[in-house]
Amino acid sequence: MLILSAADVRRALPMPQAIEAMKRAFASLSEGRALVPPRTHLPVVRHAGVTLVMPAFIDAPSPADQALAVKVVSVFDHNAQRGLPRIQAAVLACDPETGQPRALLEGAALTAIRTAAASGAATDFLARPDSQVLAMFGAGVQARAHVEAMCAVRPIRTVYVYCRSPARCRAFIEELQPACGAKMEWVVAQSPQQALKHADIVCTATTSSRAVFDDTDVGRGVHLNAIGAYTPETCEIPAETVRRAAVFVDNREAAWTDAGDLIQPFRAGLVDRGCIVADLGELALGRHSGRADSREITLFKSVGLAVQDAVAARCTLENARRLNLGREVDW
Repeated sequence: MLILSAADVRRALPMPQAIEAMKRAFASLSEGRALVPPRTHLPVVRHAGVTLVMPAFIDAPSPADQALAVKVVSVFDHNAQRGLPRIQAAVLACDPETGQPRALLEGAALTAIRTAAASGAATDFLARPDSQVLAMFGAGVQARAHVEAMCAVRPIRTVYVYCRSPARCRAFIEELQPACGAKMEWVVAQSPQQALKHADIVCTATTSSRAVFDDTDVGRGVHLNAIGAYTPETCEIPAETVRRAAVFVDNREAAWTDAGDLIQPFRAGLVDRGCIVADLGELALGRHSGRADSREITLFKSVGLAVQDAVAARCTLENARRLNLGREVDW
C-alpha cells in the first residue's frame, strides 16, 4: 500500500487539476453515478471535538473512472493549544473492483485542496469573468488554498485579507506573497467593510458561528463562496444576503442537513427551499447556465462531500505513481 504525506498530496494534486476533478466529481453525483451515504458525526465532547466518517463510491463503465474511498476527519477546537492543526484527517483509497486498500493519504492537505477546488469550480461557473478583487475572510489552511483556487480561475490582482488577528493576516500574506508574484496587491483589511468595498469575489473560511460581515456591505455582482460553517448552528453569511442571492450548493440534501447559512434563514422565514437555484453538478453538466447577469449576487454554499475525497484521492494516486511519490509498505 502506498503512503502519501501532506507534501506528497500537495505535489500530486495541483490546484488547476483539482478544480477539473471536482467538476467531474459533482457531475457524477448529479448523474446518479455516486453513492455518498450521509456522513457519520461522532461528537468527542470531552475534548471539544468531532470526528466525521465519510465514505463514497463513484461508478463508471471503466474501472479507471471508478473510485472508492473513506475519509476520517476530526475537528478539535483545542488543538491549537497543543501546537496541532485543528483539522486532522486520513483518506483510505481502495480498489473499486476488489475493495483492497491501495493507498493512505494525509487527509488534511487533501481536504484543503478539494474544498478550495470546489469553490474554484463554482467561481469559474458563477463569478463575473472580469473579477479581479478578492476578499478573503480567514487566514488559515483553507484560506491559503482558496486564494490559490481563485487565482487559478480569475485574474486576481488585489486580495483583501480579514480576520480577528491583524498579525495573523500579515503572516498569511508574507507566506503567500512570494508564490503569487510582485504584481499581486495585498491588503490587511481593518474591517469587514474595507474588505468588501471593492470585492468581486468573497470567500469565507472561518471558524465563526455568526455572520462575519453585514449584508449592507455586499455590493451587486459579487460572487461568494461560503465554506467555513458546516453545522446547522453555525453560519458565516448574513441571512439577508442569502435572501438576496442566487444560491448554489454542492448538494441540496446535504445543504438542508448541515448548512447553517441556509438553514437559519429558512427557519426565520426569510427563504424557502426554492432559494437553491442549482447544484454544482448541474452547472458542470451544463443543465444550468449559472449567473443571470452582471449585477446578480451569487452564493456557493459548500458543506463538503465524500465524493470530492474519492475523486481527489484517485487523481492524487494516479499522479503520485507517475511521479514516484510516497512510500510503499507491506499490508
